[in-house]
Amino acid sequence: MDRFLQQYFRPLLALGIVLNATGIFTQVFTGDSILYADIAKNMAQRNDWLNLFAYGKDWLDKPHFPFWMAAISFKIFGINAFAYKLPAFLFWLAGIYYTYKIAAKLYNNVVAKCAALVYVIALHGVISNFDVKAEPYLTTLIIAATYYILLAYREDKLSYILMAALFSGFAVMTKGIFVLLTIAGGLALYFILSRQWKEFFKVKWYLLIVLILVVIFPELYALYTQFDLHPEKVVFDKQNVSGIQFFLWDSQFGRFFNTGPIKGSGDNSFFLHTTLWAFLPWSVIFLFALLKGAKQLKLTGERWILYGAALLTFLIFSVSDFQLPHYIIILFPHFSIAVAAYLTALAKTQTARNLAIVQFVLFCLSLVFIILLSWLINNPGKYIVMAAGIIIAGVCFLFTVNKKDSLHKTMLYSFAFACVLYPFMNLYFYPFLMQYQAGMKAAQDVNLTQQRYEHAMDHYSTQYRFYADKEPVTLTNMRDVSAFLEKENPRIFITQPTLDSLRMMYTKFNILKAYNDFHVTKLSLNFLRDHTRKNTLNKCYIITSVK
Repeated sequence: MDRFLQQYFRPLLALGIVLNATGIFTQVFTGDSILYADIAKNMAQRNDWLNLFAYGKDWLDKPHFPFWMAAISFKIFGINAFAYKLPAFLFWLAGIYYTYKIAAKLYNNVVAKCAALVYVIALHGVISNFDVKAEPYLTTLIIAATYYILLAYREDKLSYILMAALFSGFAVMTKGIFVLLTIAGGLALYFILSRQWKEFFKVKWYLLIVLILVVIFPELYALYTQFDLHPEKVVFDKQNVSGIQFFLWDSQFGRFFNTGPIKGSGDNSFFLHTTLWAFLPWSVIFLFALLKGAKQLKLTGERWILYGAALLTFLIFSVSDFQLPHYIIILFPHFSIAVAAYLTALAKTQTARNLAIVQFVLFCLSLVFIILLSWLINNPGKYIVMAAGIIIAGVCFLFTVNKKDSLHKTMLYSFAFACVLYPFMNLYFYPFLMQYQAGMKAAQDVNLTQQRYEHAMDHYSTQYRFYADKEPVTLTNMRDVSAFLEKENPRIFITQPTLDSLRMMYTKFNILKAYNDFHVTKLSLNFLRDHTRKNTLNKCYIITSVK
């Protein structure tokens, strides 16, 4: 493996980065991604770095750090999809570096290089660079904080404590205080297992806690000024809501125990089967590493700082009542190092040959998948996409098939899987889905209007608002819609029910353009099928007054 990595590490790493980078040049996906982009746009436009607003009102859910990063990027590059995704992508790049660094400290440079290659093409990591939420930030902040905590354990240096506090504090300001379990839970578990009771009383760890509190002070201050100072504000349909209490308790323990204002329903096996697809193409190897590779992982000593944290976090996720697939991404550095440690210890064994076969099968399935999906959705250019996929697969196969070492084949077939699937996702399939983001398409059309205009929306569309060059008005009832049509050169983004109501009221208007709309984060087979898709679509419109 060492000789292979000396030859291929840099080219494969660069290839993995390029595959991920294809996602940052696409538009912002609907759901949480466009919501977060809209919140950051609000922040940048208002120059208000303390208050978070969404849907035209105060918003209390996630901490500020990702919005600060996106808003700063908007200030530099303008308000657009690329500017929203860029800082998250840069953080993700830093995550590769820290995954490498901590693997090198716990194992060696061979494992570290292998871990970086595993991490760079993990499926849900690639998705998170397209569908950007908080995870690219959070994953890097957690593994970086863990790295500096490891260094601080080994050596009493103030700089290590300062860096650990900085990254830990930023992580808390990204997701909440539960992230400290993922950062330091493994360290505490290691102290207990190794009976290092005196470590719990060392001054440096209490200094770390104090410094984390200092780092998160801006978050606490922002929440205090927006909510605690204003008990009259209505949040979660009630008044007297404390932003600080929500941040420290309700958003974390409230979700875990399902007692907070934001609830979910959990399944203890959810993250087990989520990992099987989210960590492709490495998930089968990861299972081998867990079930058969205890000796290869050499789960002793300081490695508990890493793997203990992953174990605790996975258990907490599994028993929680609030579960979403992207939560698992924060453990990808841990998983990647486990896979790398397992692979580099296999050498020329039957297991290594079996894993090469598994990765070859996954590679073949990726080609079958893109061909079938291209045929199913029947989007223009499908034959070009199929041909491109076959050509890429053929080149990858010819490059790999004559390699004699099974581990080399395992790595190369895994990257072949990525080369076939990820360009298809980011450059063809996701852009196809974007056609059905009506708010985005409508705003882009309205932006092309040459003459002066006033525009509005009959519901708060985060898509429409983010992509609109001018601030739209939100109309809350039919009377407001009718009144807005009296303005000079109006443009109103409306849904089908509003259009039907206007017709029932005999209100005069012109339809400038109609749009197909679908909630593309909730895909269905009927939507994907070309001949049944129209039955799943909703209609939205841009209307204007009759001259």
